Amino acid sequence: MASSFHKGFIRAPTIFFVMLYVVTSIRQQETITVAYPSLDPCSNYTVLDEPWRASRNQSSVYYMCDGCVTWSGWYRLFINSLNAQIPDTCIVQYSCGTDIPLWIRGGHPRVQDGVVTRDVCGHWNNDCCYNGSYPIKVKACPGNYYVYELISPTKCSAYCAVKNITLPEGCTEQTTLKCLQNLLEQIENITAQELPVNTVVDILNTVFNTTEKILESLSTASPAELASYGNRVLKASEKLISTLVKPTATNDSVSFTLAALDVEVFMVGPNVTLEKIPQLETTNSSVDIDLIGIAKNNNKTRSAAVAFMSYVTMMEKLLKPDFFKTLNNTIKTMMSTVISATLPKTTNTTLTKPVNFTFRHIREFDPSGSLSCVYWNISEWIVDGCSVLKTNSSYTVCSCVHLSTFALIMQTSRPRESDPLLELLNLVCVIVGLVFFSLALLTFALCQWSPGVNNEARINICISLLLAHLLFLLTQQFLSLIRRQQVLCAVISGLLHFLFLSGFVWMFIEGVLLFICVKNLSQISSKKRKVLSTGFLCVIGYVVALVVVCVSVGLVPDGYGSEHCWIKLDNVWSFLGPVCVILALNMILFVCIIIWLNLSLTKLNADVSQLKKNKVMVFKTLAQFVVLGCPWILGFFINGSKELEIIFLILNSQQGTFIFLIYCVLNNEVRQQYRKFFRCLCCGHKKD
Repeated sequence: MASSFHKGFIRAPTIFFVMLYVVTSIRQQETITVAYPSLDPCSNYTVLDEPWRASRNQSSVYYMCDGCVTWSGWYRLFINSLNAQIPDTCIVQYSCGTDIPLWIRGGHPRVQDGVVTRDVCGHWNNDCCYNGSYPIKVKACPGNYYVYELISPTKCSAYCAVKNITLPEGCTEQTTLKCLQNLLEQIENITAQELPVNTVVDILNTVFNTTEKILESLSTASPAELASYGNRVLKASEKLISTLVKPTATNDSVSFTLAALDVEVFMVGPNVTLEKIPQLETTNSSVDIDLIGIAKNNNKTRSAAVAFMSYVTMMEKLLKPDFFKTLNNTIKTMMSTVISATLPKTTNTTLTKPVNFTFRHIREFDPSGSLSCVYWNISEWIVDGCSVLKTNSSYTVCSCVHLSTFALIMQTSRPRESDPLLELLNLVCVIVGLVFFSLALLTFALCQWSPGVNNEARINICISLLLAHLLFLLTQQFLSLIRRQQVLCAVISGLLHFLFLSGFVWMFIEGVLLFICVKNLSQISSKKRKVLSTGFLCVIGYVVALVVVCVSVGLVPDGYGSEHCWIKLDNVWSFLGPVCVILALNMILFVCIIIWLNLSLTKLNADVSQLKKNKVMVFKTLAQFVVLGCPWILGFFINGSKELEIIFLILNSQQGTFIFLIYCVLNNEVRQQYRKFFRCLCCGHKKD
């Protein structure tokens, strides 16, 4: 029998050929390489490549028995020149070509643990550790491999081995494309039909961690290269997940969650009693499939299995939404995680019914966008065989007549390029508006007003809108920094919602106060009195807006924090709805006010001067209503028009200017106080 030795090694007088078998289907043969003992268990070993039957000299015996082998010293395991290790989870009975497959209990050590002792268990008669334990010594070596000091088991059993998929030396410190290619090649060479869950999890973690590290270097890669790597990662994942499928008489399932991947595997056998399998769910997606019907169509085995995988974020960086080719030059956005659904180890994979996938939207939903259910076809996303069944702002249900890798892609129109002049105009206009808001507040607070004038509502309107415009201006100036903190962005948008809405509530309150004033004109003229208390007005003015915002947050938690840190499009009616209601109520109030004013003119006991004052106040409040309400109504009709956008910008930013002009500059009493103030100011300078 041929053998090969490393230079400098001494040939032992007697060589026992050792066989350790990969976890695979029953009776499958595998070539294994074993290193013979040496003084240093982590190095200086002899490598022999021999088939298992020849190595054991048991050509007439069907099941292997490692009790017939004389073991001496430490061993390092190989399968087809690849690192291997003894499984540390329970092995399926009759696997590894033996009656009782052996595995170690307690897990593998770390390098710093040195030599440890582990019990060896054999799976027999549905007992994972039926034939007791055989302590062996295990040591972890630099380079991510293990050595074992094996002993002969007392029963006819055999040690199992699984390939140890690891990064080559040097790849742990600096990950390169070559490292990923080597890792994927190792997975492609796996011949095992079944693997323990923890082994699959470890390999998948290694694959996705390695891929994540090299994604930055792939930023300059061509679309063909990205698609190629994406295909290989998909195939590697599907191959590994398929090794979790095991024969079952009724039904069984396996599931686990990694940082980059959610996995659900469901298996049914010939004696399954379920009428329908449960919905397979991951964090952001789910699938409904008629697995029972598929199993019935497999006449020989009457069994089937489905593997459902949801890739959290990484896969969309490889299989980009831009690979969805359309005639229109639109922006493609991945609205869901990338998922894969396969039927591993199932002979007849023909679907009995269309499969329904539910995708939870992972990004802001644009009602004007166009959604497409797509599947991956080697180098591009296509829609053949898939259609949208149902959609709303939170999720979309897709129906497909085949299984593959799927995603949900939204197409939206490309935004216009930013206009520097428009941005400068916006900055100047908002600053001017803030200045006049401040002047109006100082005027309302410091000037002396007639006894019949109530400025409480106007003061609070100015406070709300001043804070809202100031916060919005600061947010836009530091948007690039704020956008990195999604929670902060959402909080700012909620605060803007509250401040703008409270301004409209106070405008409605002012309309109500004016209506009450006009309705009770004769009583007010004879005896001046407050209609509503200040505390009650504040409760209405701010609590109503706060309640609306809280309800909006409760109903649509993800409705805040758009790209500009404002309310998202699918939640914008939480602002526009109350605004429209307030504007409609104010219109009704103004009609009623005008009617009551006309009736007051016919009364002989009406105070003429008070009536004139109220007519002027109605005109000013109506002008304020137009100034505050019309810009938001105009916002409905912009639709990409630059001219309307400029008008909206000017009207919305100059609300403080209009309030200052209407209530301060056009008020004769206030103008007189302005003159006195400037005279005193000038006289003070002259005396100096």
